[in-house]
Amino acid sequence: MVLAALFVLIGRSASGLTPPGDSFARVSPGAGFWLLVFAFALLVTDALTRLRLPPWARIGILMAIAGAVALLLWSGSWNDLSTLKEYGTRERAFWAEARNHLVLAFGSVAAATIAGVPLGLVCYKIKPVRAAVLNVLNIVQTIPSIALFGLLIAPLAWVAANLPGASALGISGIGAAPAMVALFAYSLLPIVSNTVVGLLSVSPAAVDAARGMGMTGRQRLLVVELPLAFPVILTGIRIVLVQNIGLATIAALIGGGGFGVFVFQGIGQTAMDLVLLGAVPTVVLAFAAAVVLDALVEMTSRGGRRP
Repeated sequence: MVLAALFVLIGRSASGLTPPGDSFARVSPGAGFWLLVFAFALLVTDALTRLRLPPWARIGILMAIAGAVALLLWSGSWNDLSTLKEYGTRERAFWAEARNHLVLAFGSVAAATIAGVPLGLVCYKIKPVRAAVLNVLNIVQTIPSIALFGLLIAPLAWVAANLPGASALGISGIGAAPAMVALFAYSLLPIVSNTVVGLLSVSPAAVDAARGMGMTGRQRLLVVELPLAFPVILTGIRIVLVQNIGLATIAALIGGGGFGVFVFQGIGQTAMDLVLLGAVPTVVLAFAAAVVLDALVEMTSRGGRRP
């Protein structure tokens, strides 16, 4: 209750400190406020872990917190805070970049899942291929993200210039294309490796029972092995999604858009409020994705019950 009152009073204080009709004045919480919020977020996360709440309860708490924040923003209590003023002047751009960020993060994960799970199946079945593929993906994972974005500029520019129709599809040396390819490349290792680990962890007794029932190899894979390995595969997807939500911020450096546009504009202008306009939604989105996917992993592995 004290923290909720503090959130409301911060907005009220900003309204009181802003001179009437002054559109240039900026009032923002100090670093202590953001440290306090971060500390309380850690405390809440630790408390939820210790309470060992079921998955639906955790998702419900997340939705309740999101609803409370949405109500606070909708009420206009924070409209005079500097970050909300930055949002007010960039509202259209904010939602356009939010859409770009979601497309980059979720699109790259979807593409990596479509490609990575079958590749993991091949690695599971053929051991020499497993070693080669995982070694290559490990090498890709060691390349710094900004370096990988830069390395993709030249080949994608060549593709756009020499292949008919490539430019019409949005492929170019800068922009969303190299960002999407880089995020896709970073996503493959966790998904492929978790697919292999999940399939290897399936109980041999379950496979033998399916074989004794007369199931073919394909039936055993689709009906027994993949469903039992699914929680481990979903854990890999969870890791990748949280990772890519953060990495998509860097895509702004090569014109890929996303919340990183505001982060790097703010850094260039030494405007911390503009940095927060891009950083806060990124952190919130990553945190929410982690909570929801953790709950889904638990529901698929234990039927939504904790031991």
